[in-house]
Amino acid sequence: MNVPIKTSDEIEKMREAGRQAALVLEMLTPHVQAGTSTGKLDRLCYDFIVNELGSTPAPLDYHGFPKSICTSINHVVCHGIPDDAKKLKKGDIMNIDITVKTSDGYHGDSSMMFIVGETIQGERLCRVTQECLYQSIAAVKPGARLSDLARVIETHAEANGYSVVRDFCGHGIGAGFHEDPQILHYNGYAPEADIELAAGMCFTIEPMINVGDYRTKVLRDGWTAVTKDKSLSAQWEHTLLVTATGVEVLTARADEDLSFLDG
Repeated sequence: MNVPIKTSDEIEKMREAGRQAALVLEMLTPHVQAGTSTGKLDRLCYDFIVNELGSTPAPLDYHGFPKSICTSINHVVCHGIPDDAKKLKKGDIMNIDITVKTSDGYHGDSSMMFIVGETIQGERLCRVTQECLYQSIAAVKPGARLSDLARVIETHAEANGYSVVRDFCGHGIGAGFHEDPQILHYNGYAPEADIELAAGMCFTIEPMINVGDYRTKVLRDGWTAVTKDKSLSAQWEHTLLVTATGVEVLTARADEDLSFLDG
């Protein structure tokens, strides 16, 4: 498997792409509230990415995807399509997935969970899923293997009584939206795919964790993936750079506490 190693120039372009993706989520956060439609959120992101950042929403028209972001509510695992008729209500949890393509042609990909009102089960799932992401990020360093990252996620999710989605994965990223390698979130690597990490690699980790069974199905729109048992699902995602000594979170948001990486 030929995993791209980014040059210093490419790394700077990836940093800018990651910064922009984080800015979009920060901009959107105060708008996520009960009564707001996912269609409105999509338009806000399109306008901000195009008019404020001078970039492009990478999902728009990607293999025919009709919108600029993915909005995945409750039992939707990923790739939910924004819709003016779909309004948020109290007790919902929602993942918003953003990918920016800069004017330089590089991609920043990130997603986060939003909790609308109060939901004890939803809040716990969102917290544990973010812990899965953070614990796997902390394991990123030269010499680590992809299976190390997957094992951390699977172990923490299952210790909390949850399951890890197997039908979707993280991915390499750069000038391409999706590059090698594939980043599984469960320990299912074939030996030849279990590559060793090296400085200069860029990829996403984006665990999707379910309250119930891990199995999913795609709806007739060809995009929206849901849990087969209709249980809640959550996802968090960051774009990462493997450094000489560890990892840099390229899509870190201003409100995040990433101090766990300092230790």
